[in-house]
Amino acid sequence: MTTIEIDGVSADGAAFAEATSPYGHFTAMQVRGGRTRGLELHLRRLASANREAFDADLDGERVRALIRHALGDTRDASVRVYIHERSPEPAIAVTVEPPAEMATPQRLRSVRYQRPDAHRKHVHTEQGGYRELAHRDGFDDALLTGPDGLVCETSMANIGFLDPSGVVWPDAPMLHGITMQLLEEALPTRRTPVHLPDIASFDGAFLSNARGIGVVSCVDDDRLPIPAARMRELIDAYASVPWETI
Repeated sequence: MTTIEIDGVSADGAAFAEATSPYGHFTAMQVRGGRTRGLELHLRRLASANREAFDADLDGERVRALIRHALGDTRDASVRVYIHERSPEPAIAVTVEPPAEMATPQRLRSVRYQRPDAHRKHVHTEQGGYRELAHRDGFDDALLTGPDGLVCETSMANIGFLDPSGVVWPDAPMLHGITMQLLEEALPTRRTPVHLPDIASFDGAFLSNARGIGVVSCVDDDRLPIPAARMRELIDAYASVPWETI
């Protein structure tokens, strides 16, 4: 069951569609016990995107209050905060759904597509269609790449790779995900361009997003190693991040 509130007022799907615009931005988080990881990073993301999209500041305390109101007595949930274009000022919508974890292992189908303004978490781009096509082919998600095979991200997550130095993130247009940022603070990481043929040279690959961390078992028809000890290190590092009260 999904709960929707717009500016603190309960709404259904039809009202949500009528009151909001396809143009906007959002952030997604997992809530456990009324708390979430990286709360300040989520608020910073929303504020930065709001200035870019609407040339307007965003009151982080109001956003927190709207999340708490939408949660009500719910302690564990998947929460999304959407900022939509609307006159005279943007609408803030909060959706509350059951809690979720990342499915693992993940099988990826590479596609030639890069999100526009990839540093922003858009309300609507075309990556969802590529994800659906990947599902039809028996894959879990689409791996978005540039015209030269430059690896960027998946339709729903950041992708990282493992080598003896630590975590390698693609140096490419992509969203600087909240979970990615938290892992960067906890583990040795670096960025470098990664192309599709390079993937086989790594010790493994993983995905990260608000739902957590999941190992990648294959890209297209190529199977990847699943380094259990290295994955445990990633999962433990993420688990060590403190939860912040909303």
